Amino acid sequence: MKLVTRTKALLVALAAVVFSAGHADSQRRYQYVEPNAAYDGRFTFARLRYQGHPGWSFDYPAMERNFMTIMDDLTSIHPHVTESNVLDMNDPELFRYPIAYLSEPGYWYPDESEADGLRKWLHKGGFLIVDDFLLNQWAQFERAMLQVLPDAQIVPLTIDHPVFHSFFSIASLDGMNHPGTPGARAEYLGIYENNDPSRRLMVIINYNNDIGDYMEWSGEGWYPVNLSNDAYKFATNYIVYGLTR
Repeated sequence: MKLVTRTKALLVALAAVVFSAGHADSQRRYQYVEPNAAYDGRFTFARLRYQGHPGWSFDYPAMERNFMTIMDDLTSIHPHVTESNVLDMNDPELFRYPIAYLSEPGYWYPDESEADGLRKWLHKGGFLIVDDFLLNQWAQFERAMLQVLPDAQIVPLTIDHPVFHSFFSIASLDGMNHPGTPGARAEYLGIYENNDPSRRLMVIINYNNDIGDYMEWSGEGWYPVNLSNDAYKFATNYIVYGLTR
């Protein structure tokens, strides 16, 4: 995939002018799900839905709109900007989309059908981005993830991993932490295909972090610009990695 090499673009300026929906509270509990984008082969941001807790929808849909605006400007991917998808884990439509985003996995309790659907999607080549959880929420996420991939080994990633250099070259994994709990130090973990580090990364896990929230509010001045910029850099790298591996 040919990407526009515009790495000198100033994310500071983009974050200041990026689309903003004007929200009522810092964690929008979005009840209405917009119609999914009709499949046409273009990249479409896909968010996974689960039952029993609204955490799957946190930062929706403003995060998607802001992030896809940045992606459209910086790369030649040219995704759907004003539309995105919400999909159940056992929805056959998920197999049309190579990358999916899972929010607040500390409240995720998959049933057998959901676990089976996500497992098959991952084994078919899907790349999962896990975001927005912290501290004692890890235990439930790990239980749920091992229900999906019973033999999975969740391992820490270091700065030299290609996922951190697929578009932007990220110099450090320090800096961003979960905005709701500054004392929770961000960690980046992953699951490899067949637990083999020489093979593709199937799952990237942002623990003690919430890049979605940084992107949602990037045009509102809630967070320091450098942290919002970092969130866009990580997220862009994840998309490019997932599309090219």
